[in-house]
Amino acid sequence: MDLHWFDQLYLHAHLIIILCVSVGLIYLFYNIYYKKSSSGTTKLKLPPGRKGFPLFGETLDFILSLRSANPERFITERMKKHSADVFQTSLLGEDIAVFCGPSGNKFLYSPSNKNVTSWWPRTIAKIFFQPDVNQSFGEKMVKTLGHLMQFMKPESLQRYIPVMDSMAKDHIHKEWSPYKEVRVSPLSKKYTIALACRLFLSIEDPKTVAEFTQPYDLAIAGVISVPINLPGTTFNRALKASKILTEKIKIFIRKRKMELEENKNSGKMDLMTSMILDGMTEIEIIDKIQGFFVASYDTTSSLITLVISYLAAYPHVYHKVFEEQMKILKSKGERELLNWEDVQKMKYTWCVACEVMRLVPVALGGFREATSEFTYAGYTIPKGWKLTALYSIFEQLIWTPHSTHKNSEYFPKPEKFDPSRFEGNIPAPYTFVPFGGGTLMCPGKQYARFETLVYIHNVVTKFKWEKVIPNEKFKYILGPVFEKGLPISLVHL
Repeated sequence: MDLHWFDQLYLHAHLIIILCVSVGLIYLFYNIYYKKSSSGTTKLKLPPGRKGFPLFGETLDFILSLRSANPERFITERMKKHSADVFQTSLLGEDIAVFCGPSGNKFLYSPSNKNVTSWWPRTIAKIFFQPDVNQSFGEKMVKTLGHLMQFMKPESLQRYIPVMDSMAKDHIHKEWSPYKEVRVSPLSKKYTIALACRLFLSIEDPKTVAEFTQPYDLAIAGVISVPINLPGTTFNRALKASKILTEKIKIFIRKRKMELEENKNSGKMDLMTSMILDGMTEIEIIDKIQGFFVASYDTTSSLITLVISYLAAYPHVYHKVFEEQMKILKSKGERELLNWEDVQKMKYTWCVACEVMRLVPVALGGFREATSEFTYAGYTIPKGWKLTALYSIFEQLIWTPHSTHKNSEYFPKPEKFDPSRFEGNIPAPYTFVPFGGGTLMCPGKQYARFETLVYIHNVVTKFKWEKVIPNEKFKYILGPVFEKGLPISLVHL
């Protein structure tokens, strides 16, 4: 999922061009930003910070911090230099106000906050959602998240835990047990996409699942690519992959509609069927299925991979997880599957997952857009704040877990891996936000929790393992990605 050569060439060429024209553009920016104040209009007190190079902003430094698996460096350096509350920057042409600390998280997550609304990168909108002149992308996301929240309710998900366990057992038997060495990252992705296909579309055939996997990998890679739609670019491949996925989902929708009309559905009540019965249009169903796949695929597989990595690095933690999971296993019948009550007993295992997410968030953050001018921490965030250069774009707001997750004020010895910090302790409000916070908590949190715990249960009760590359590095693409896919050697129990 590395940046394609064209994207790399584009970034470097872009930087060279920027260096050549920066003097003229800086002069242009100076006139745009300060013209009103010189003519007698009161100058706004904007958040401190710098925009970096015109057009390109501070993107290069941000990319370097991601490639070094140290995305918090970009945040913490600017918090120290500019403000621990909010600062401004510019990334890939987007002017961004970065809100920091629990107060910033609380402000952006407050349901009564009418000054901000959800925003997603334009690449996501173009890749994963169908154009609709009657509905904005933001409106589509609100509806999609609403349906996702209904589907992802704990009481709704309870009935899927045995399905998760059955599929995990089959997956481990076929993909892990025959081998002495495996690569965790691609295997965890194989499981999460197969589970999504099963629960969302009732797809069980491995060949059909595989037909979804490659296009989704290409589409997700395009989310963080340079949005240049030319043959050979990552973004172009992502758009083509999205069209393939759209056509595949259309086929399943039309087939399911026909089955329902002919009473041949055999009692299937997956997500797609429920949306058809709710009277949704084909475009609406495709959009929501695409959104659900994005939400359930990449981040959960990253969390599973990271937990397995940390368990290999900390044998005493593995031992505690092993004891917890074996106790649950011994309480079950020989062929009895996991259920809701079993998952609730996996308390320490979830503490491990939480500590992993504190140290290595599986998502970089989320975005909001200013819908009206407001004041925060003594600074003004203007409505529709625009950067006028080659094109105009709205000012965006970003929340980031890095401003609190590794802050010693909230987590003593923040660099230490210590799952016990979550045992019986609830972090201060808005300090631990891997899934967001408040009423704007990610609706997929429980789905990710169940899926992760069930998978780890099946791995831990079957194997011990060691890393083949003890200090294997990872970098951030859409989330953390191990360079070699985390190969491990297995000891069968």
